[in-house]
Amino acid sequence: MYAIIATGGKQYKVAEGDFITVEKLGVETGGAYDFSDVLMVNGDDGLIVGEPYIPGAKVSASVIGDGKEKKVIVYKYKAKKGFHKKKGHRQPFTKVKIDKIFVD
Repeated sequence: MYAIIATGGKQYKVAEGDFITVEKLGVETGGAYDFSDVLMVNGDDGLIVGEPYIPGAKVSASVIGDGKEKKVIVYKYKAKKGFHKKKGHRQPFTKVKIDKIFVD
């Protein structure tokens, strides 16, 4: 059984027992989080597709921890003008473990 969920402007294909990293959720480590934006579920009952979401479906997950991605360097310059600007960015994320997929 697997599901496709939407969170943080992205879509993820998840199954029970998977570990995924999503945009920072703001939930403490060890806590639980429910993803209610379920787009599709494929299970014993066959394929269920939402329009755009499946009403009553949710994916339960437990929060493993927070972190930051690798640094991305943003470098701007203008040729022959002496203009240089260097910036770095580390995107925060939350690592979760998918516990259960519910469909009503």
